[in-house]
Amino acid sequence: MNLPPEFPTPSEPVKLLLPRPAELITLPSYMDCHDHSYTQIVIGLKGQAEFEVSGYGNFIGPGQGCVVTSETDHAFGGVVGQSDILVLNLPAPSDDDPLMLQKLNELNQRDTYFQLDGQIQKLIRMLVSEMQSNPEDQLLSRACNDTVIALLQRHMSAFATIRKESRFDLEAIDRYIEQHLSQKISVAQLAGSVFLGESQFHNLFKEQMGITPHQYVLGKRIDMAKQLIAQGNLSLGQVAELTGFSGQSTFTHTFSRIQGVSPSLYKKQVG
Repeated sequence: MNLPPEFPTPSEPVKLLLPRPAELITLPSYMDCHDHSYTQIVIGLKGQAEFEVSGYGNFIGPGQGCVVTSETDHAFGGVVGQSDILVLNLPAPSDDDPLMLQKLNELNQRDTYFQLDGQIQKLIRMLVSEMQSNPEDQLLSRACNDTVIALLQRHMSAFATIRKESRFDLEAIDRYIEQHLSQKISVAQLAGSVFLGESQFHNLFKEQMGITPHQYVLGKRIDMAKQLIAQGNLSLGQVAELTGFSGQSTFTHTFSRIQGVSPSLYKKQVG
């Protein structure tokens, strides 16, 4: 959930850009999925989000949160209104870590989700307000991270989680594709729709279907394009847009390659 790094200019040395200690993020309105090499603490600020960490899922609203340990596949997405969260990116574990950092980095998956009391929620709202007013202040980002982590142990309590069995659910995958067919669809988004890690989903999909997720989505786009062309009330440019192609030329090339005829010739045939 870290924001994408900026590319260095030619005059700058290439270096690894680490995530900010504390970040304010608005979640997408679809389920996405990834992992990262560092532990994160996620705290709900606005709206409601759904998280699933290693099969344990829950809804996170204001004052609620979860811990995502390093290298752990997790799915996330906004489900009610605009879902804003505060994300604290923890440093890599070391022998010199305070006890609280050690506990967070080694957290058992069943203890992933927590509820904050009113006292620390008030403090977090003040810190978030300062961060919104000074988005580039690295020192403030560091101070927010350190302050919240230092107080978490005394102001948090666990709440129940729901076990979500990761499985290959083709109906759910098809439903997600149909709802987003006019948009770009990534493998990570498809994996998130069925609560699977991206690499696990890709391997399982190819094993079950015999083709890659990309090939499957492309087939769905062409199938829908054929239906829209057959209806006869849309131009080929409109069909290309509604089926998620970047332009009519890309659509024509792909359609011709898969169907063996161009969209215009297909239109004449079905007309």
